[in-house]
Amino acid sequence: MTRTAEERQREIVHAARTTGAVDVNTLAAQLGVAKETVRRDLRALEDHGLIRRTHGGAYPVESAGFETTLAFRATSHVPEKRRVAAAAAELLGDAETVFVDEGFTPQLIAEALPRDRPLTVVTASLPVAGALAEAENTSVLLLGGRVRPGTLATVDHWTTKMLAGFVLDLAYIGANGISREHGLTTPDPAVSEVKAQAIRAARRTVFAGVHTKFGAVSFCRFAEIGVLEAIVTSTLLPSSEAHRYSLLGPQVIRA
Repeated sequence: MTRTAEERQREIVHAARTTGAVDVNTLAAQLGVAKETVRRDLRALEDHGLIRRTHGGAYPVESAGFETTLAFRATSHVPEKRRVAAAAAELLGDAETVFVDEGFTPQLIAEALPRDRPLTVVTASLPVAGALAEAENTSVLLLGGRVRPGTLATVDHWTTKMLAGFVLDLAYIGANGISREHGLTTPDPAVSEVKAQAIRAARRTVFAGVHTKFGAVSFCRFAEIGVLEAIVTSTLLPSSEAHRYSLLGPQVIRA
């Protein structure tokens, strides 16, 4: 059966979202078309913001209609996420009250925070709260609200109202995408509100994320690059690209 370009592209997006990544050779064999046809499909899908191309393949972009679960995030780019988290934790400075965002990388940051000094951690993430609940010298404040099943984090007006009552020293923020043009973005408006409120409540804000987040754009913008004190990522982000982000204000650290 000969597929139309639209049918092929739908299959490619489905495959990318199901497995986390696709490669040109496999797609060409599965779809029974030339590699150049697949590359053309990938270019079209990237133009529509559905995937990001890599050398030899592509991975899906998170959007209003698609978001990976926390369980999936805990299996992808893990060594890179651990390096990023360790470098982000080193930016704590003299902060005593810290917001830790939902997501796997922020969870790793929480686990890397020092245990030998008093620290109050505010979070909307059940896994973050669980990881720190018994930590010595750490007081954990879990924000109430509706729990999103995929990320196990609280959202909606209860969450943002609690956050609005705090003045925090530092916020560790994650995002589904970061770009120079569109800033920090995430698929869900409810999550976007929590992140925006955390940034408003904090004196300092640090974004931590792996290289695949850069250039990706999701549905809801919650911050501009200029509000960040620092961006922490890995050496997989080219130094030239890191420099372009630093021109917008934040220090860029590649771990």
